[in-house]
Amino acid sequence: MKKKKVLSLVMTLAVGASILAGCGSSSTADSSASSEATAAATSADDTASQNTTEAASDSATSSGDQKITIFQNKTEIYDQMVAMAKDYEAETGVAVDVWQISGDDYYQNLKTYLSSESGPTIFTVESDTEIAELKDYMSPLTDLSFIDKENDSLLAKNDDGTVIGIPTTAEGFGLVYNKDLYDPSKISSIDDLVSYIETEKDSGVEGVGLSQEAYFLIGHILNTPFALQDDPDAFCQKVYDGEVNIADVDEFQQLGKLFEAIRANETNPLEVTYDTNVGNFATGKTATIHQGNWCYSMFADYDVSFDMGIAALPIDGNDKIAVSRPAVWAVNSDATEEEQQLGKDFLNWLYTSETGTDYLMNKFGFVPVIEGMTADNLDPLSQTVSDAITSGNILPWTFNTSWPAGIVTTYLAPTTEEFFSNPDMTADDYLRALNDNFVQAASE
Repeated sequence: MKKKKVLSLVMTLAVGASILAGCGSSSTADSSASSEATAAATSADDTASQNTTEAASDSATSSGDQKITIFQNKTEIYDQMVAMAKDYEAETGVAVDVWQISGDDYYQNLKTYLSSESGPTIFTVESDTEIAELKDYMSPLTDLSFIDKENDSLLAKNDDGTVIGIPTTAEGFGLVYNKDLYDPSKISSIDDLVSYIETEKDSGVEGVGLSQEAYFLIGHILNTPFALQDDPDAFCQKVYDGEVNIADVDEFQQLGKLFEAIRANETNPLEVTYDTNVGNFATGKTATIHQGNWCYSMFADYDVSFDMGIAALPIDGNDKIAVSRPAVWAVNSDATEEEQQLGKDFLNWLYTSETGTDYLMNKFGFVPVIEGMTADNLDPLSQTVSDAITSGNILPWTFNTSWPAGIVTTYLAPTTEEFFSNPDMTADDYLRALNDNFVQAASE
């Protein structure tokens, strides 16, 4: 029954993409979206078949030895995962196949794998929306040896409170800033930040840099005014039900004011790629960028000599950065009992053994998420995130827990692109359009 549920999601992807992309579009655009989605699903099927065939071939040559398979979403640690698999087999005698991601849609591939007869033993899931869709495939993990040392807010749980996912790491975002150019102690409001942007323009430095990618343009930065509400989940529901319009709420009005200042004083974010955004910061052309600790690895290509940190986006005097889990590890509940236990044994090894924790903290560069785990070589941005977790001074990721699935790329990004392309669009117009986006996405 579970397999049929996920398989139906794969088979209806083309229809869903057409509906999401089709608002106000031509039939040709709808057809194109549907064709692209169908092609993506076909590609995922082919990749799943190839990976599972290779895994079966490997099993045939292993003379019945124990084996698990892992499929995870972070392409940047694939090589390290493969090396770790070899070390794990050397220490335990259990072979590990690490499946490679094909294309950009990890989640689509994952659903295809899970609907087959040979899904991975261990996999990662990102948003709460995805966890809700795949919870029937996620085995209970309450018997892991380290579960009581996990930060409870970072765990993924089933409807009855059973733990079904453990955080891979923690990530945080806010204003990544150059300490030579930006002093957070002097900027405690959006008015202060707007004045800073205007002042820095005269010196040839951009105050706040955004980039064109959907989450870096609007998804992450729009999180803050939502997260600052007394009850973000309840607030979101009021927006969806038409009881509140974000254009009438002060925290959102402050964000609109910031966006107007960026549009008037800085390079259009639609002309800035992620690589350019990070490069401008690394070379001192931009004082702050709205990014997270994940971007630190990009600085390896530059001779960065200044100190940096992550500061809060000071809407309504906010002094917190947004921190949460980017993904959780899960064990496939459709695997055999033996395979499920092997998967849990691997996770215990990963989070408690000397070799496993070395991979997590040093080779993967992950931020510690369990009590007593430390990392000696955290970069300064990850250290800021770690310190925020320790102090509890963090904002939640409402976009991951409360927003309609797919809204950032399908609705919010196009509306924000319109704002930065049309100087006649006021902040109020923009916020009301965003509000309409939320209402429409929630109704689908």
